[in-house]
Order: sequence, then structure tokens, then C-alpha cells
Amino acid sequence: MDMEDKLAKIGITGKLFKLYLAAVELGEAPVQEVAARAGLARTTAYDVLPRLEQEELIRIEERAGRRYVVAEDPVGMLQRLELRRQVISDVMPQIRSLYNRAKGKPQIRFYEGEDGINTVLWDTLTCQSKTLCGFLSMNELIETPGLKEMDVYIAERVKRGIALKVLRSRNKDVEKIWPSGHTQMRELRYTPEPITLGITQYIYDDKVSIISSKRENYGLIIESEDFARLQSVMFETMWAISTPAGAAASAGGGA
Repeated sequence: MDMEDKLAKIGITGKLFKLYLAAVELGEAPVQEVAARAGLARTTAYDVLPRLEQEELIRIEERAGRRYVVAEDPVGMLQRLELRRQVISDVMPQIRSLYNRAKGKPQIRFYEGEDGINTVLWDTLTCQSKTLCGFLSMNELIETPGLKEMDVYIAERVKRGIALKVLRSRNKDVEKIWPSGHTQMRELRYTPEPITLGITQYIYDDKVSIISSKRENYGLIIESEDFARLQSVMFETMWAISTPAGAAASAGGGA
């Protein structure tokens, strides 16, 4: 695949390609000279050059009554593409939410294995409301995705300013870690003694994500406004009857 075919994949094709290549080869030159090198009429060049300028591939300068085309450093093209990729990545959850809502059907995504569990875990950081609600099983999370991955995930969650309201069962807390606190933006409560949470579930925006035990080894994302609302109501009901971590600790409970 030659350069023209490759640049065509990002929209620089036909007359755009000819003019851009001529501009790069000349470095800077009057519009008429750039058009001639590209094999195009000057009027055609004037029609096409604003598109290249909009893409920040060239700039037009006025000098002594003449218009010059100045090629920008091609490295800037890579930087702009990376910026676009980042912007698209940031807004993708909102766009997909609108897309799925328009389709009117819930979206269910199933992921197998450790890589799948990591995918589901990190998807929770697309949370637009900046508040995650979670039923967490520490025992299972330490097995998979593992403490190392969880530490990286927690640091990124805090960096993004996403708070966590979390319910856990004390008999599943096998380490004195992940307490309530402002530093890690976490508020922890323990469920009543008869209730054991053996699976991890996050609720955020219009999504519910599930991380299984290592034995079953899967992750699941359900994107449904109705289902997420139902799970939110269930979470808040359980939250209301659960014990704040500070009270549990003062009574001799876990971390």
C-alpha cells in the first residue's frame, strides 16, 4: 500500500492529497506554484486549501499582497490523530448510551477469563455520574483480578474523581485493606451477618457490571436503564440496613 492509499484512510485523498503532497515538497510557496506542482488549476486549489488548513496540515499567509502556502510539520498530524482518538474514547460511553437507548434494547456483553474480568472492571471507570455503587467480595477480587490490578485500578479511579459506595460482607474480608476514607474516595458499609456477598457487582449510569469468582471466571456488562435502576434501588435498600465501617470496626469488626 503506497502513501496515497494510506493517507486516503484518514480522508486525505484525491485533490487534497495532491495539494498536500505539493505543499510538503515545496515547504512554502505561493498558491499558484503549489497548484501548478499538484497539477491543479489555481481556482481549484483555492477551493481545496481551506480544508487542509482546517485540518492544520498547512497554513495560509499573506505576504506583500500574495498568498503563500506553508506546510506544517507532518509530526503534528500524528499528534492530532492521537488527540482525536482520546476525545472519541472519552465521549464514547455517552454516544453508545444514546445509541443503545435509541435502539430500545438492553446490551449484554459477556467476557471470559482474566482479560475479560479486567475489561469489565476497567469499564466501570467510564462512569459519567462520578459515583459507583458496588457489592464487592474482597475474597474473590484478591484472587482475580488480583491485588496488583486492583491497586492500579483504585489509583486510577481516584485520579478520575470517581467515588465508591461499597457494600461488603465481613466474612469475605480476608485483608485489612480498602477501608472507608477520603483519600481513596470510598465509603464502606457491611451487610448484616446472614448476608454473604460472594460476587462483585458495580452499578453506574445505565450499566450493571458483574465480576464472578475465579472458579467461574467471567465478567458481564448489562447496559439497560431499567435494570440499572432496579439494581440501584436494591443497593440503596441494602445500604440503609447495613453498618458503616467505622461502627463495625469499633464493635470489633474487620477493616
